This record gives sequence, structure tokens and C-alpha cells, in this order.
Amino acid sequence: MTAHPTTPSPAPGETPDPAVAHRPACGAGAGVATPGPAVGETAVGGPAAGGSRIDAMLARARAGLRRIGPVEAAAEIADGALLVDIRPAAQRAAEGQIPAALVIERNVLEWRLDPTSDARLPVATGDDLRVIVICSEGYTSSLAAAALQDLGLHRATDVIGGYHAWAAAGLPVS
Repeated sequence: MTAHPTTPSPAPGETPDPAVAHRPACGAGAGVATPGPAVGETAVGGPAAGGSRIDAMLARARAGLRRIGPVEAAAEIADGALLVDIRPAAQRAAEGQIPAALVIERNVLEWRLDPTSDARLPVATGDDLRVIVICSEGYTSSLAAAALQDLGLHRATDVIGGYHAWAAAGLPVS
């Protein structure tokens, strides 16, 4: 049986908390109607890829992308693609900057690149814009690129391995 997401199972050797031991489990076969799958389950009650909803969400996002490595990204940038660094300021300060990147933090990305938004940047000229999103390690950038595709920017993608892979490939950083 699957434990309720707010009722963690006790660690081996621990005694269950009596205050929560009476709560029914949620999920497949529990006999309790829930609004969605329990943590670590898919909508049909089975284990999610990697065991979590975010892993499943990331897999769905990546399924719609043709992700590229840092060297391919650098070549596309040289041909006119837009590299967008979505890392927060503190992370850029700690890790380093990519001189060729336009910094648009994740919390405003869609508004700045949606060609129909009043808050768009001048570079947001249309749905054919090739946007290559980069984050620290290539996870958040996949979700962000998928969100841009959902907005209609069908050529959006991200960099496999993020900034760390970019720097490790010897590409320009400051």
C-alpha cells in the first residue's frame, strides 16, 4: 500500500507515529478517492518514471525537445540562435557567466519571449526564433524550453548538462 504523501513511512527500526497511524493510505487499492495520483505513482496507480512526479514531468518535457550539447549550442549561437541563461543572479555570481547569453531569469521567461506579450523583449520577434535555454545542470532548462514550446516557440530547446557542461567543454565563460 502507498503511504499518504504527508504521512511518511517510518524508517527501518522506527515506530510509526500513533497520531498518524490511523490515517488511511491513499493511492491504488486504498479504497479512498483522491484528486490525483499519490506521490511516486502515475495516474493509473503504477510507479512514476524515477519514482516522482517531477521526474515524470521532466521526462514529458524532454520528450518534446531535441536537446543539444554545449558545442552544438555554441555553433548554433554563432549562426544566430539566442542563448538564454535562466539561472538566478546568485547562481550566476557563484558559477560564472556566459558572455554570449541573454540573461532572463526563469520567473519572467515566458513574458519576455512571448512575441504577443506586452512585456516581451525586442528580440522576441516571432515563433520561429531559435531559443536555446541554459541553466546550471540542464534540468530546469528542459522545463523552461518545453514551456516556451507550449507558447508557440516551436524551435526552443535546452543545453544538455547546462552551464556545468558548457564550462567543462571549454566554451567562453567569465
